[in-house]
Amino acid sequence: MFASLLILSASVAYDAHLPPLIEWQGKSVELLQKQGPLTTDFELSAGEASPDYANTMAFVDRLVAANPTQFQSQTIGYSNSKRAIKMLIASEQGFFEARQMANSTKPTIFIQAGIHSGEIDGKDAMFMLLRDIATGKRRDILKKVNILFIPILNVDGHERSSAFNRINQRGPAKMGFRTNANNLNLNRDFTKLDTPEVRSVLKVINDYNPNLYIDVHVTDGADYQYDVTYGYNPVFSSESPAVSDTLNQFFKPLIDDTLAKQGHIPGPLVFVMDKRDFKKGLAGWVATPRFSNGWGDLKSLPTILVENHSLKPYNQRVLGTYVFLDGAITALSKHSHELANAVKKEQEFVPKQLIVKRGYSKQADTIAQFKGIEYSSSMNALSGQNEVKYLGKAHTYTDLPIYWQKDVQHTVEVPKAFFIPPVYRNIIKKLKLHGVSINKLEGANTQPLKVAKVADYTFDKAPFEGRFRVSATFDYVPAINVDLDGWYQVNTQQKAGELAVHLLHPEAPDSFFAWGEFNTIFQRTEYMENYALIPYARQMLKDNPKLALKFDEKLKDKSFARDAEARLNWLYEQSPFYDQAYLKYPILMSFEEEVVIPDQKSKEI
Repeated sequence: MFASLLILSASVAYDAHLPPLIEWQGKSVELLQKQGPLTTDFELSAGEASPDYANTMAFVDRLVAANPTQFQSQTIGYSNSKRAIKMLIASEQGFFEARQMANSTKPTIFIQAGIHSGEIDGKDAMFMLLRDIATGKRRDILKKVNILFIPILNVDGHERSSAFNRINQRGPAKMGFRTNANNLNLNRDFTKLDTPEVRSVLKVINDYNPNLYIDVHVTDGADYQYDVTYGYNPVFSSESPAVSDTLNQFFKPLIDDTLAKQGHIPGPLVFVMDKRDFKKGLAGWVATPRFSNGWGDLKSLPTILVENHSLKPYNQRVLGTYVFLDGAITALSKHSHELANAVKKEQEFVPKQLIVKRGYSKQADTIAQFKGIEYSSSMNALSGQNEVKYLGKAHTYTDLPIYWQKDVQHTVEVPKAFFIPPVYRNIIKKLKLHGVSINKLEGANTQPLKVAKVADYTFDKAPFEGRFRVSATFDYVPAINVDLDGWYQVNTQQKAGELAVHLLHPEAPDSFFAWGEFNTIFQRTEYMENYALIPYARQMLKDNPKLALKFDEKLKDKSFARDAEARLNWLYEQSPFYDQAYLKYPILMSFEEEVVIPDQKSKEI
């Protein structure tokens, strides 16, 4: 009973520890339905609560029952706890199958809520919007677009519900947990694909080929006036700059205007460089492919990351999300042609070099005006350092520094093709989920190939997302006498070419290699005995004068000469008994102009 009273108390005063609010009363409150058909649980709770999994799925069924000719629910996958991941499809003509939607004249918007299930604003906002469609209040929506909507992606985390899951977020009264039942963050899984939830998302994208992908979150960090912030990789650091530019030109102005007219304050998706000193400036983040919007950027899939401001009340955030989605739908309807042209342009271009790692610029840009909140800073007895206290008063910063991730830290040469041994079927399966085109080879190989040999490597000291990641440097040497019959070839000159490079190039920080898919190359299983090696090495040096000269040169290094183990290991490495696969990345690369030759056949799989 004490625990239930504690939760009740928290639900009543869950924000007593948070900074004071600026009073808000936007026009969008008129969107709320206090009673009537399909009133949402969010509305029935006066904007305080969000329904649990069972009631969420029940509401999906009620929506479909209210409008069966235009709504359909599909199970797109199951969590590891065997909860169904549902997607609601809305189409004016009842085009629910992927092949039907492909023939639609309308663009398709894919909206995803609850990838971090404590950040569940998108679920309740879309339920209101879909209710308004079902009841005839918003018949215009399905005249503009087709809709794919996942109300909860992280269905297991959603049910790890508590009033205490996010200390810096105002509502709902009880909210889900950030990670799934395996404690994996779904929005770090868009390259390695360890989770059934994200694999389900990629299958939807492959099947339905949406024109716009929106991932709804709630941010954390500093306090400011903006209630709805959103973004995508900026033009100067995007791998799909034409798409980013189109979103800037045609989508952002319309969405911002829609939000402003309804009493919301749209803002840029930025973070702070120093949480204890706002005036030091903002951090302009560039998403890498482990994130939904970074993956979308590489895939040339227009992707917008929504980050509602966590300190704003839940009802304000949900209403802001409704208005944002309404604006995004209108923008997609009006400017789908411009967006499609930008996508086509990016899909046809694969660079010769690809930036795989960026860092924050040391030179700041500036934001002319940033709608912040006044704060004070003073020594805190608990932390023993200066801490920020936000005062709940509007303050506009002028010429605030912003540091974008403009510094190029690592670039790789783009191979013409990668070649994957047939034993790595799991990699092939994941590449197909990523939408990468793959050919299976038949016949002998006569083309020049290169193998990446690990020169130096470091494993992380602690696991990240359930894996011990590895970073390495490589020497690239010719691969000799390789029979590619039955291997898989991935050409980089394809729609998903840039994504394929990030996945398969071992120097890319989000590659399968970096995530530990090939850690077996770091283990040796055969070793030498000195009594066998020494006579063999003596004869080997006698028969190979060049090798003997190399050994003599090595002996000039005094530390090498004094180290018996190093001397014998070097000799062992020169022998044919040494494991030829040790420290060699098994995926080969071709940098030649022609990657498929006449005596080698291939077929797409």
